[in-house]
Amino acid sequence: MVPWAGRRAAPPRSPPAPYAQVVAPSTAVPAIFAQAVTGLRAARPRAEITLEEVSPPARLAPYAYAVSATVERDGEEVANGRLILLHDPAGHEAWEGTLRLVTYVTAGLDAEMATDPFLPEVGWSWFTDALDHHGAHYKAAAGTVTQTLSTRFGDLAGTPPSADIEIRASWTPVDRDLEAHLDAWCGLLASTAGLPPPGVAALPARSGLAGR
Repeated sequence: MVPWAGRRAAPPRSPPAPYAQVVAPSTAVPAIFAQAVTGLRAARPRAEITLEEVSPPARLAPYAYAVSATVERDGEEVANGRLILLHDPAGHEAWEGTLRLVTYVTAGLDAEMATDPFLPEVGWSWFTDALDHHGAHYKAAAGTVTQTLSTRFGDLAGTPPSADIEIRASWTPVDRDLEAHLDAWCGLLASTAGLPPPGVAALPARSGLAGR
């Protein structure tokens, strides 16, 4: 990906997010969309989460912006995800507005966790709790939580079963400044990856929901 380059300007009050591109304001996009993108770029994720701007999917909305994320724990990638901002100036009945945030987050699990009947409810609570904790006001939230357990056979026999959780969600932000929503998304990534709260040392991994 080409590094971002920007024009010389007066020093900002605070340093930009490490993944944020410094660009001149554009008149080619609606102001509400430009403000929303600025808010997403302003957030600063915790050290274990790396963000990168990526090309958004085409034809979902007239205007779109996307960020990908990888989460590392003890030097190993344990989760990843993508956040997409959509804007349709004409509005969208299902969105109940003109802006929509869409995400998917995936992470590996202990095999025992994949069979826990309460895992979908817990996974969805990670999403809603993150929004509430960061004060990211929203409406019309919808999504799915999928748990997968894979058992290998043939030449792959003997390899322990692998398990994953995938959270897909979309919601309409009530706020015009979306920095809190990016912070909430990073909180969802941290919960899904089993990261401890910032500044708290991680406990040894355990089976089941405890310790995540």
